[in-house]
Amino acid sequence: MSISFEFANERAAEAARDADVAQLDNVRDRALRSEAAWRDMADRARKTEESRAKREATAEAARVALIQEVPAE
Repeated sequence: MSISFEFANERAAEAARDADVAQLDNVRDRALRSEAAWRDMADRARKTEESRAKREATAEAARVALIQEVPAE
């Protein structure tokens, strides 16, 4: 199962809100660690999504070029 950028980003924002309202230091620290982990996952998911889009665009361009090279019968 892969995590989308949107999902991870929402979890990071939720953890940040939890940290803002936390009254106990250990709860705040845990929420901040959670936020950092979710932000890292969001960054990785974004990079993966961008890489996938580039690969798909390159593959599509190659298919179009191949089709244009084939002479009509």
